[in-house]
Amino acid sequence: MKQTGEIFLGEVLRRLHGRLFAGPRVIAGSSTITLRSPEEGAPPVPPVVGIQTQLTGLGFRVNRDTRINQFYPVQGSYADLTTMFFSEALGSKYSFEPFKFVVNRYQGLTAKQVLAYNLYTCATWGEAPFYGECIFGTNSELRGYIAGKHIDRYMLATQAEYRLSLPWRLGLTAFGGLGEVAPSVGQFNFQNLLPSGGAGLRFKLSRKYGVNLRADIAQGREGHTFSMGIGEAF
Repeated sequence: MKQTGEIFLGEVLRRLHGRLFAGPRVIAGSSTITLRSPEEGAPPVPPVVGIQTQLTGLGFRVNRDTRINQFYPVQGSYADLTTMFFSEALGSKYSFEPFKFVVNRYQGLTAKQVLAYNLYTCATWGEAPFYGECIFGTNSELRGYIAGKHIDRYMLATQAEYRLSLPWRLGLTAFGGLGEVAPSVGQFNFQNLLPSGGAGLRFKLSRKYGVNLRADIAQGREGHTFSMGIGEAF
């Protein structure tokens, strides 16, 4: 499938106490989904294909960040909760409520070693389009899976990563985790777990800010993926 569109996101956060921030957010946009070309054995085509949709929603965000360096944290934690309310009364084609909660924790083992932990949860209520549900593989919640293959109303994923700084701006990582998607909370089970594991190479683009160029290869239950990006996966 091919999806095109435009989106506007506005957000205002106010400090409540210390490093705790909260505030409202608004999203407005449109999307058109078309089919590239039918493939033999492909999953059923969603009914929204070929239809232009309008999404308008209001929401809220709460954020707490105790990291000293957000690009390569060695201590502290990051917690972020976002929720949105899309409604036909606001001009949206669909009425649904997505919810996401992320927690990252960082622990320096030595001057050159860091252990990072990530917890990612997602839930969607109402009549959401398929791209408004919880989509595995879109936010680096678990590497090793192609985005869009595992979609459902609820998702839970957790992972840990060991990071080692080497001479000459280089670094190595090793990571692993587990996750699952399900149509309801009661249908989470060990039979549908999605394991992931892999390793990566880092090249430090900025010594001052600790910004890395990231290259990761990860193995999932159905195959492997290779990804590159600026900054850490979480």
